[in-house]
Amino acid sequence: MTVTQISAQELFQAAYENRYTWDSNFPGYTADITYKYDDQVVTGKIQIDANLKAEVLDVEDETAKKAIHGQAWEIAVHRVRRAFSDTHGANIFNYGHTDPTGAVEILVGGKAEGDKYKVRNNEVCHVHRLIHGTFVTIDTFSSHDTGAGYLSHTYDSVYHDPKTGEQKGGRSEFTDEYEKVGEYFILNRREIRTETQGNVSTQEFIFSNIELL
Repeated sequence: MTVTQISAQELFQAAYENRYTWDSNFPGYTADITYKYDDQVVTGKIQIDANLKAEVLDVEDETAKKAIHGQAWEIAVHRVRRAFSDTHGANIFNYGHTDPTGAVEILVGGKAEGDKYKVRNNEVCHVHRLIHGTFVTIDTFSSHDTGAGYLSHTYDSVYHDPKTGEQKGGRSEFTDEYEKVGEYFILNRREIRTETQGNVSTQEFIFSNIELL
């Protein structure tokens, strides 16, 4: 495929619409959570309702509760199905470079000026976005094909100051695993390894006994 055959927006939109999302009939679910970090193990429950609102139950430790809620919120927000025009309607897309892996760079103008993406095999494999005043860069290394869209399997994230370009915090590596519950693919394990100045910390979130509401 040459860039003259398809516009940058069409290429990016196809990959955007190829992401796995939950449909409007998604009923929500409950799960047991085991959170492991720094030799600590915390257990409890989570609930994500049909409106994708996340709640953590039976966890006393506030730090652990906040960490678990953050992950439950992340799970939900990435499965929301939003029309491309609603998310990117105010943006303009142009082609950048194609790297040796075949990933095609998409440069964003308009409302999200300065954001960048890469698309490979109809999947968004690189994201560079300004979120809450910080550039977030995510590279995806492997993915799950659900048959109804893709889910990232292994990826990393790094934050940079938009003015100085300086890295903020450490680089985090993620491994996500999923299981099919009813008609829906739901995260059952996420491991996050964060390297900060040579020190590596590991967090593991294990979701079990997943039941649809």
